[in-house]
Amino acid sequence: MSDRTFDPNAWLDAYRETFAPVYKAQQEGFKTIERFARFQYSVVGDYLESGLAHAQAAFAAKNPAELLTKQAEIGTKLGEKISGRIQEFVALASDAHGTFTQYASDSVTKAAKKAA
Repeated sequence: MSDRTFDPNAWLDAYRETFAPVYKAQQEGFKTIERFARFQYSVVGDYLESGLAHAQAAFAAKNPAELLTKQAEIGTKLGEKISGRIQEFVALASDAHGTFTQYASDSVTKAAKKAA
């Protein structure tokens, strides 16, 4: 009869080593999702502020010309905010792409070292 002792620490170490890349990828994915959610929240806030400003302008306007002037001003401000948000989105997307590319290349390098 073979006398094999079960070593839970060795099993847990092997498990951690096997799933460490998956865990890291999951963490990075959640960070990216959180950043995109915060970005979307800020964009929605910009649109909400614009909508409220349009409503206030409609109630405060004394004549149609004043209303149109105020609405054009509000639209211009919203356009400036959105163009800033577009730049922020591009930075977010390129950062997420860079993180994923770095992670993928690190994983391939580690796998190649283990195979050699």
